Amino acid sequence: MVALIARVLAAHQLNIIAMREFVDEAAARFFARIECSGVLADDEQLRQELLAQLPGDTTVTVNPPQPKRIAVLATREYHCLGDILVSHFFRTLDAEVACVISNHDDLRAFTEGFSRPFHHVPHEDRSREQFEAALLEKLSDYSPDYIILAKFMRILSPEFIARYPQRILNIHHSFLPAFAGARPYRQAFERGVKLIGATAHFVTHELDEGPIITQQTIAVNHTFTAARMVEAGREVEKNVLNKAMRLVFRDQVFISGNKTIVFE
Repeated sequence: MVALIARVLAAHQLNIIAMREFVDEAAARFFARIECSGVLADDEQLRQELLAQLPGDTTVTVNPPQPKRIAVLATREYHCLGDILVSHFFRTLDAEVACVISNHDDLRAFTEGFSRPFHHVPHEDRSREQFEAALLEKLSDYSPDYIILAKFMRILSPEFIARYPQRILNIHHSFLPAFAGARPYRQAFERGVKLIGATAHFVTHELDEGPIITQQTIAVNHTFTAARMVEAGREVEKNVLNKAMRLVFRDQVFISGNKTIVFE
């Protein structure tokens, strides 16, 4: 398969500058990520030529090196959103922040200080269906490649998620699958854990059960109060979400079932 791929790329005068492979023997699947230099006239033609040379159940994606467009959903917590906006300002995010949407108005001035559109879509006095319909209406104006849940403390319906399959990223303030759901730091404090962490994952209709992109932990001890754990956890959350976004935006993450293959 590597030889077949290389032959097609050479025919298009593309030079392979990096190639990573992984074979999942249990699932009998071969994964490859290839970076090329050169000028490609027709992405779809290349994709079809590769498919013609490879087995019938092969999936091929050709991704030009261009920034992704993202919409960020937030509530009141600012640390993850702040990290995204700072990275966007300094052009280190590999993405264009198309808009920020929140069910509270608290972060408007902060977001607009970075010259990003902010939309307040309240959830009070609305059914979930009405709230999500309003969200989808705003999102349709921007056509994002990905939606980032930056501490967006609302559960999205399976119908909403189905509109953006494998395109919604979430940061969970816990080292999943431990302490899923609400108040994980309080759970961790009461359990007396020695490690706390955060998990970035793709969102599926199963709450906090989507394919994990990246995780990180830090050590804690008996001197940590629940409040101090929250403070330390916020730093981990920012780092984990930032890393996950960079991996996804650079097309370094493959989804296979409920797992990911990450070519760092």
